[in-house]
Amino acid sequence: MAFIDDITPLLITHDEIQNIERTLARLAWARRIVVIDSGSTDGTLEVLARTRGAEVHHRAFDSFAGQCNFGLALVRSPWVLSMDADYELSDALVAELHALQPAAGQAGFRARFVYRIHGRPLRGSLYPPRTVLYRIAGARYENEGHGHRIRLDGPVADLKAPIHHDDRKPLARWLNSQLGYAAREAAHLMAAPRASLSRADRIRLMGWPAPMLVFVYVLLAKGALLDGPAGWFYAFQRLLAEVLLALELLDRRLAGAPPRTG
Repeated sequence: MAFIDDITPLLITHDEIQNIERTLARLAWARRIVVIDSGSTDGTLEVLARTRGAEVHHRAFDSFAGQCNFGLALVRSPWVLSMDADYELSDALVAELHALQPAAGQAGFRARFVYRIHGRPLRGSLYPPRTVLYRIAGARYENEGHGHRIRLDGPVADLKAPIHHDDRKPLARWLNSQLGYAAREAAHLMAAPRASLSRADRIRLMGWPAPMLVFVYVLLAKGALLDGPAGWFYAFQRLLAEVLLALELLDRRLAGAPPRTG
């Protein structure tokens, strides 16, 4: 049996009709796809019902780590491919998975991402590499800020080919999500010991510098300035996300500080 037959994609969904068909098209090789849905009503479930091998389980959303850990308990294969509903495996990555032969002690593999705006690839982004392929034995997710991280017992190597990140949900949906992300990220930054934070997170904790620095960094260092309208769209998205976080941090500090008198 080929290694790829030992892999089960794990997919987290909630109203992903703008993305789900493109994501599933790149998983046609999978014998079984475990999907954890948190109440989709936009046609996502109908698409999944027509997809060979897709097995949908319903769970009210509490956290990304909670959804993923629930899904891990349903996987029966030795390896898991962790997918967001706006990920598309590149052709090169599908070929790499077919040819992959992990060493006995290898716990997982990390993938880099090519960020797309409505199908238009960017030269660079702030989206970090992520461990997406791993042995299920000993794997567990933990929440971290507004996101989540997989904990593995063993080394993680890099895959050569990328995954495309291409979220085409309406802008209003993105804006609404950012409000929740900003609240969770602010709580994480303010509670974490300062020494445990990265340099970037220490700057974000200050509040005011991050929005301006991120905007310039994305435009110049990441090359968004050369990506035309898609690049400006991404730069403005990152600027607004950092503004919302800065506002959330300031709001929490002001709410906890006694008012000035005199």
